[in-house]
Amino acid sequence: METRFADRIGKVKKSFIREILKVTADPAIISFAGGLPNPISFPIDEIEAATKKVLREDGANALQYSTTEGYLPLRQFIAERYKKRFGLSADPNEILITNGSQQGLDLLGKVFLNKGDDVLIERPGYLGAIQALSIFEPNFHSVALHDDGVDIEALETALQRHNPKLFYAVPNFQNPSGLSYTEENRRRAAEVLSRHNTFFIEDDPYGELRFRGSDSLSMKNFFNEGTILLGSFSKIVSPAMRLGWVYAPKDIMEKLITAKQAADLHTNYFSQRVLYSYLAENDIDAHISKIKSLYKAQSDCMTESIEKYFPSSVKCTKPEGGMFMWVTLPEGLSSLDLFEIASKKNVAFVPGDPFYVNATGTNSLRFNYTNADEKMIKEGIRRVAEAINELMSK
Repeated sequence: METRFADRIGKVKKSFIREILKVTADPAIISFAGGLPNPISFPIDEIEAATKKVLREDGANALQYSTTEGYLPLRQFIAERYKKRFGLSADPNEILITNGSQQGLDLLGKVFLNKGDDVLIERPGYLGAIQALSIFEPNFHSVALHDDGVDIEALETALQRHNPKLFYAVPNFQNPSGLSYTEENRRRAAEVLSRHNTFFIEDDPYGELRFRGSDSLSMKNFFNEGTILLGSFSKIVSPAMRLGWVYAPKDIMEKLITAKQAADLHTNYFSQRVLYSYLAENDIDAHISKIKSLYKAQSDCMTESIEKYFPSSVKCTKPEGGMFMWVTLPEGLSSLDLFEIASKKNVAFVPGDPFYVNATGTNSLRFNYTNADEKMIKEGIRRVAEAINELMSK
């Protein structure tokens, strides 16, 4: 039978990382490819206790359909956390529980984007956002990142030239670079954005994972009505629960709720109830502190191994938190070529190409350090160094 697919689906590329993860399922492969939290951080016993408590005390309701917006006590918890972290007066009615922050991107695309609309992203940018928004067939324009955040002059130029509806960014421990916007950079970006009709989509899955330096305020502190926040419990509790949220002004929230009703009625209500029970009965800040200590040790181990094994011509970011490092090879070298050599040595990472719009043969790559122990990190980096030397010798 003749297939009659929509034009749009042919324009959306498969997730490069998901395809790599199929390869790295082999236990012989040391993988720095996926953005996976370390499973030893998962609160297994506490989640088991929370599950039993929910079923025992309110099982019939917890297993029933629920409202699109999400479980109110969970939304109140998120609102209170915004107050604690940033001093923001979030209304629970401005928060929508989603199937991970990835669904938040999809809903924002549905609400805002027509075919051919202009969207700004960072360069390099989060490939999951590029994939999620690509299905709406926008015109992507990228703005470069520096060590202190987005290139302000390039941002001003892009806003004037393209008048984009959205600017999607990850200001805290950016995926893939690991870089963070300084507070001054956020303030200047907000000043520029305030002169244009562009919403800033602040994706913040890693912001609570700072293990060095001082926390920064949200972009919403500087660009209040123009900022839409995405958040997630995947990195601080469990990714499998697929629980994230959108925090948006009420007029936008109304449209997001309509789009979500059309998509799935509501996010997994049972998981919401279990998660809230866990949060109510446990100290989430103490749990996050343990994760940060773990990730600091893993990050330090990777940095030290890179300094030991890599040629001095290879540069690497040194993040103060989050889950990723960004490696830049000498000009003229391709990270895809490096990946081919490294994969034969049973070590994997993500080449840089999918983090750019319409780029091939880039000399950059992403390492994830959170899902490998220190022994694996040292050996994996040594193997990558061997691969780099082989590539350079060619």
